[in-house]
Amino acid sequence: MKPQEIVARCEALFEDLNFNAVKAWKAAQPGRQAIGYMPVYVPHEIIHAAGMLPVGIFGGGDQIEVIQGDAYYQSYICRIPRSTVELGLTGRLDCLDGMLFPSICDVIRNLSGMWQIMFKDKYVRYIDVPQNYDDAIGGTFYIHEMQHLRDDLGKLRGKPISDAELNASIAVYNENRRAIRDLYAYRAQKPWQAPTSEVYLLLRAGCVLPPEEHTQLVREYIAATDAEKRAQRDNARVVMTGSFCEQPPLGLIKSIEMSGCYVVDDEFMLAFRWLMDDVPADGNPLEELSKAFLHRSAQSSSKYDDRKEDKGRYLLHQVRSRGAEGVIFAAPSFCDPALLERPMLQEVLAKQKIPYTAFKYAENTGQMAPIREQAGTFADSIKLWSAA
Repeated sequence: MKPQEIVARCEALFEDLNFNAVKAWKAAQPGRQAIGYMPVYVPHEIIHAAGMLPVGIFGGGDQIEVIQGDAYYQSYICRIPRSTVELGLTGRLDCLDGMLFPSICDVIRNLSGMWQIMFKDKYVRYIDVPQNYDDAIGGTFYIHEMQHLRDDLGKLRGKPISDAELNASIAVYNENRRAIRDLYAYRAQKPWQAPTSEVYLLLRAGCVLPPEEHTQLVREYIAATDAEKRAQRDNARVVMTGSFCEQPPLGLIKSIEMSGCYVVDDEFMLAFRWLMDDVPADGNPLEELSKAFLHRSAQSSSKYDDRKEDKGRYLLHQVRSRGAEGVIFAAPSFCDPALLERPMLQEVLAKQKIPYTAFKYAENTGQMAPIREQAGTFADSIKLWSAA
């Protein structure tokens, strides 16, 4: 299969706000259940171990007009909760048997409570995460939280989830994360071969496909695109950060690429990349998932961490390990976690003399010309600085 064919399939899945892929998966075997989750991270392994399909809900993007959703939220917050409410109230999420709301911000916390009121017949849970990184304190708390989810999903399916099932699912997701790490490494090495607009669609496909199928799709894409020579340009290599929850429109990603930037790392779709290495699949599964979260997970503005010496360490690692020449701060409008942390991260970059620029967007941003011009000016300035 050619890379264009793989990308076309991913784009069709991305644009389908009726979630027909999820409906088809459920229809293939009566009794199957699907559990939705919002960004940034939930323990997918527990959902998968229950025999359920984890379904990523990342709002309605720029494909849906928000009408009812605006009645549920004030105007001075990000758009993703309003478009998610719109998806729910218009019946597009009826194929889901439950929804998980991870600890991102107060808005998503509130949305979980609203969801319980609006959809009383669905399973709903807010997934809290530790704010202490000691195994005996934060680790114990997180194991308790995951056990609660494990018990709930066991009741939903009709029998408890065993350790063996959990370890098998951990192995499945280890392979999925490994494939995605390989994809990101390949893009950093040859960004002209794997444009970020395509890489992004590949990850979005994982929101509605079983992880086994998604892993195969990612590996097929790497092989297919590597076999097809593409034009290389003298673009600036940048890291995009701040887009961990509400996702940018696909047109925005394409505009940045067209402006003369190669995006060599990003914060898109952290749901699939939160745990940064393999989780042991032969021990106590919840303990191993807890240790992975506490000690080997991505640093994000939505993840509370008061260790000041670590501020910006993950971003600097992204820049240096990917050979980036600059950073683009792209945060959704009214995103408190991203916008509050941005000045601190900018200070870290300034001390290291790493150039950066910043803008805000909404998931339905329509006017791309100013963003393209800003990114293009940034790319030009990087080339001028590096040549000086």
